[in-house]
Amino acid sequence: MNINEIQNSKINYIDFDNLDFGQTFTDHMLVCHYREGNWQIPEISPYKPLTLDPSASVLHYGQAIFEGMKAFKDNNGQIWLFRPEENFKRFNLSAKRLQIPEFPESYFFEGLNKLLYLDKEWIKPGQENSLYIRPFVFASQASVQASAANEYIFMIICAPVKSYYTGGEINVLIAEKYSRAANGGVGFAKAAGNYAAQFYPTSQALKKGFQQIIWTDADTHQYLEESGTMNIFFKIKDTLVTAPTNDRILDGVTRKSIIDLAKRKGIKVEERPIKVEEIKLAHQEGTLGEVFGTGTAVIVLPINSFSHQNKTYKLPSKTTLAESLKKSLMDIQYNESDDYFNWRKAVV
Repeated sequence: MNINEIQNSKINYIDFDNLDFGQTFTDHMLVCHYREGNWQIPEISPYKPLTLDPSASVLHYGQAIFEGMKAFKDNNGQIWLFRPEENFKRFNLSAKRLQIPEFPESYFFEGLNKLLYLDKEWIKPGQENSLYIRPFVFASQASVQASAANEYIFMIICAPVKSYYTGGEINVLIAEKYSRAANGGVGFAKAAGNYAAQFYPTSQALKKGFQQIIWTDADTHQYLEESGTMNIFFKIKDTLVTAPTNDRILDGVTRKSIIDLAKRKGIKVEERPIKVEEIKLAHQEGTLGEVFGTGTAVIVLPINSFSHQNKTYKLPSKTTLAESLKKSLMDIQYNESDDYFNWRKAVV
């Protein structure tokens, strides 16, 4: 691996107490090119802009995927990753679906560890601090031919972050027209286009005073699937319910972790289809206790209300389960509790 270290760090000019999520980046980035049927030797270099041909295939046909991960620093200065093997597996699963060459595991983890070591001072201790890690790959071949590209660029960039949401109620709108994904599509993949297609319906919801959308199935709009870019959970009576993963729903790493943590706490968990009418009825009967989203950026985010067919359903103010699960998860991530599941991986 080729490493070109920066001469003068910009870290002293960064206000770590006032970070806009995903807008400040560390000193270095990892870059690896795919040419002539092979991934080349990766390089770590100073963070800088890219130069692309106007005909770069990604700009025309959208061959691009990404992942979202975090690194954490405990009070002893040790850096940890959380279930990074799950992100790597999903990265290559997404790549395969978009006809992108799978990235070598050794390159991924060796490059990531060296990148984190170089930029370790950007990772601050404390449960409000972490380093958001963005691996991604895109088609870079100069061609407007409508076919899979022959050249790609893989990269990892990192951003110091604090909490994704900094307060205020989260009120969501249940989708009645738009859908995030369809059967046989790429909903299970971290494809860039999945997120682009969400922006318009989300912007319409924002204009109405909502913070996010709960997506419903494309066929009937009767079943609840995800909320914005999060997986979603419902506490009905003493049971935690979430939609099963399929080719429309992302297999979230945080989602899987929350399920395992809930089961360890003795909470009954059901992964099954959930109808909109079931949730509305549970609210009417007083058995809908909590609704929350999960994801790498938000970890666990309680939802205060949901709206459907011009009616708003206010949720109880207590979010005991969501708060308990979030704390348990973060305690593992920051090395403040035992890691019963062997999820934590030290960066050396």
